[in-house]
Amino acid sequence: MNLKQLRAFSEVVQTGSVSEAARRLHRSQPAISAIIASLEDELGMSLFIRKGMRLRPAPEAHFLLREAEEIIQKVDNAKKTMIDVRQTERGELEIVSMPGPMVILLPYLIDQILGSRRQVRIALKGKPSPEVEQMISAQNSDIGFADFDLIKDHERILVNHEVFDFDCVCAMPVDDPLVDKEMITPEDLNGKPLATLYPDHPTTIQIQQAFDSYGATLRIDFCTQYFIPLFIFIERGSAYSIMDRMSVQCYFWQKPEAYRRIVFRPFTPSIVLRTTIITPTYRPMSMLAQQFHKDFRQSLSAIQKKDFTRD
Repeated sequence: MNLKQLRAFSEVVQTGSVSEAARRLHRSQPAISAIIASLEDELGMSLFIRKGMRLRPAPEAHFLLREAEEIIQKVDNAKKTMIDVRQTERGELEIVSMPGPMVILLPYLIDQILGSRRQVRIALKGKPSPEVEQMISAQNSDIGFADFDLIKDHERILVNHEVFDFDCVCAMPVDDPLVDKEMITPEDLNGKPLATLYPDHPTTIQIQQAFDSYGATLRIDFCTQYFIPLFIFIERGSAYSIMDRMSVQCYFWQKPEAYRRIVFRPFTPSIVLRTTIITPTYRPMSMLAQQFHKDFRQSLSAIQKKDFTRD
């Protein structure tokens, strides 16, 4: 007994006609007759009784009909599921990220990329950057996003790294006198309050080196694990900050233009935040993961190129 036989049998029961069943199944009438005959031979019983011009199922055929329709429905459902999977409309995706992008960036991009796909389930986990790489190297998660410079021993055999560098810009209150300058330097911020990431973060170390090269005093009044909380201090005029373009993009997404109280200006010397998209080497990426990976890369590239320093 096979699926072709069950479909032909079900169609003949529903239509009462071999010719109509053949039309629905896009087969010839003799072909459907032969399929029904082979099924009856296999079962050792007649499945239909002719009543005039129509075929009626024999009493015993109703037992087969119930099983046949259940099997056909399961096969059709499985086929639809796999079509959805192929078209990335269904599936599961586990993303693990450093804390900062978890707040606004990744939720926004995930919704932008996958939000209309109601059968896709996302698990988004936040971990320190070294743990992000460890989780991906265990081949248990689909995609990781981390601070590249915070990962000391890169598991290059177990994972793939794709580095994205983000130039940092100077953030200041909208009414600050430095707004009129086209380029901000450590000399402009000499002794002024800054809001930065924690002291041993690579960007903070670069900022200290930049101030030292200008002979300027770096005064850090506020420091946090990531930049998003620092926007409050900047808006209130309590501090300046030198932050990456991803964080700036998050501010633009979070604040409608009429409510923005921060402006951004280029900063020299260059301060760079190095991030990495991490994928497992030995875990094949699903079609859904491949599509998200592609769209995520494109989104990061667009943020890299965007000019946030023009009012």
